[in-house]
Amino acid sequence: MEITKKPENDKLCIAVEGRLDTVTSPQLEDEIRSSLDGVNELILDFENLDYISSAGLRVVLVAQKLMDAKANGSLKVVNLGEVVKDVFDVTGFSDIITIE
Repeated sequence: MEITKKPENDKLCIAVEGRLDTVTSPQLEDEIRSSLDGVNELILDFENLDYISSAGLRVVLVAQKLMDAKANGSLKVVNLGEVVKDVFDVTGFSDIITIE
C-alpha cells in the first residue's frame, strides 16, 4: 500500500493505493492520526485502492469519528472503484460516510 498526503490550508487529501487490509490498515490509521492538526476537512482518495477489508473499513470509521470530534470537521471519501464501492454499499458505509 502507498499513501500520498496533499495538504492545502485546512484541508488534507490522503490518497491510498493498493490494498487496505489487516496488514496495512495500521499504517493508514497512524498517518491519519498524526496528520490532523489544523485539518478541518479530510478527504480519502480511493481511486487506486484495489481492495478494502473490515480492518480498512474500521480505519475509515476511526477517521470519521476523529473528524466529527472537531468543531468544523468533515470527512469525505472520493473516487471509489467498483469493488470498493460494492463493499461500502453492502456494509452500509455508503449511508454513514460522505462519498463523492
